[in-house]
Amino acid sequence: MKLNRYLAIGLVLFAAAAVPALSQETESTVPELSAFHEVIYPIWHTAYPEKDIAMLKSLVPQVNELAEKVFAAKLPGILREKQAKYDAGLAEFRKSVEAYNAAAKGSDDKAMLDAAEVLHAKYEMLVRILRPVLKEMDEFHKVLYVVYHTHLPAKDWAAIRAAAPDLRTKAEAVTKATLPTRLQDKSAAFAKAADELAKAAAVLAGLEPKADGAAVEQAVQKLHGRYQELEKIFD
Repeated sequence: MKLNRYLAIGLVLFAAAAVPALSQETESTVPELSAFHEVIYPIWHTAYPEKDIAMLKSLVPQVNELAEKVFAAKLPGILREKQAKYDAGLAEFRKSVEAYNAAAKGSDDKAMLDAAEVLHAKYEMLVRILRPVLKEMDEFHKVLYVVYHTHLPAKDWAAIRAAAPDLRTKAEAVTKATLPTRLQDKSAAFAKAADELAKAAAVLAGLEPKADGAAVEQAVQKLHGRYQELEKIFD
């Protein structure tokens, strides 16, 4: 009796520990990258416009400290498909940090200002790679990620069916989303892809309770493919 009780307690504790880990895996953020903004902000909004060379040089230690944490950071699972593009951007960011250090050791004020400008540009590029295009897409992807990378490999058809209505609701929200001004030229392609996503989500949600695992898996694979097509529009 005691053994069963301890086993139950252990399972509860394990589940509780797993929730934060899964939550971190479905967040489209890299905290270390966000933290670098602490130094890029004074560089770009104070030192650079005021041509304060002394200040730019004084920020080198902070640049290096925060950049090292960015270099060591790992992408959460939900961003795994952006790994190659992120790695390329990270390499460019690393070069800009090295150039900033080199300029700070010299006496060429223009070189220091140029290095600050490039550092800011490469950092922004890195952030943009990871930033979700739309919050509606991000919210949909958070649910799809768990379904595709956890429930599907485990063949947990019940969990997939339970998530299907939420996927359908979130897919419909994507179709109603408005693209930012800078992406208006992609509106037609977005609308078409979003509609296909919603249709695929409706198919999954509409499966009969008696549908076998193969049918559920096929519907999930189709939905995942539609989401990938939607994302490609913004590559």
